[in-house]
Amino acid sequence: MPFEQYHEPAGELPAEVRTFARMILSMIEEAEAIDWYEQRLAVEKDPQARAIMQNAQQEEFKHFGMDLEFLLRRKPKWRVAMQNILFKQGDIVQHGETAEEDEDKTGS
Repeated sequence: MPFEQYHEPAGELPAEVRTFARMILSMIEEAEAIDWYEQRLAVEKDPQARAIMQNAQQEEFKHFGMDLEFLLRRKPKWRVAMQNILFKQGDIVQHGETAEEDEDKTGS
C-alpha cells in the first residue's frame, strides 16, 4: 500500500518537513479516534464498557495534546494564535480575530 501523506515528492522534502507531516497525520488520527469513542459512548449502555471507552478516549486526548504541543514548538506563529484562542472565556470568533492580528505582528 503506497504512503500518500505527502503532496510533494517525499525525496525532495527535508527531514523536518517529513517529521512535521507525520505529526500532523498523527494528530488527525488521534482526533478521529476521539470522535469514534465519542460516538461509541453515545450508544453504549454497559457501564463497564463505557468506563473502558472513556479511559481509552482520555488517552487519545493526551496523545492529541502531545502532538499539538510538538507542532506548536516548531511553529511559533501557531503558538501565538493558540495562546489568543485557547482557554479563554468569551467570544471564540473574536479571540480568533485577535489571534490573526497578533500573528501578523510576529512576522514569523
